Amino acid sequence: MKKSIIIYSSTDGHTKNICLYIKSIIRIKYSTKVISLNKISKENLDDYELIIIGASIRYGKHKKELYKFINQQEKILNDKPNAFFSVNVVARKKGKDTVDNNPYIKKFLSLTSWKPKYLDVFAGRIIYSKYNLIDKLLIILIMWISKGPTNTSQVHEFTDWKKIKEFANTFIN
Repeated sequence: MKKSIIIYSSTDGHTKNICLYIKSIIRIKYSTKVISLNKISKENLDDYELIIIGASIRYGKHKKELYKFINQQEKILNDKPNAFFSVNVVARKKGKDTVDNNPYIKKFLSLTSWKPKYLDVFAGRIIYSKYNLIDKLLIILIMWISKGPTNTSQVHEFTDWKKIKEFANTFIN
């Protein structure tokens, strides 16, 4: 069985959940390891036939460590089948839910010379109860400005799991 690795950069754990879902789909073709970007330093990417990277957005940015990792591993990434996806709440909006129109995908591509073979964007979720007071207030403000949900007593899930399944199926078909 082929080996794949899914590397995630997640703030609140939702990107990891998406990665685990992708793993559950591609397991028919790949033995897959899901690992945090923070723990990837001990892995040899040459051992894998497929490399998928998923990263969340917080306050308009992917983490700096993501770009550092990609720059260090760009040759290996380019030599293997690979994919990148971004998870962000902006993708909840029609017109911002595609690779061509999502501002964070555009920004990602402008900040790295790596050109993933497969690229996608998925809407995330908001769980106000998980945030500290400052984060909660800032996210409420951002949501208010962008006409998003501000009810702090609810979980606001925007993730299109069918879209993620279609993304994952590209690696097994």
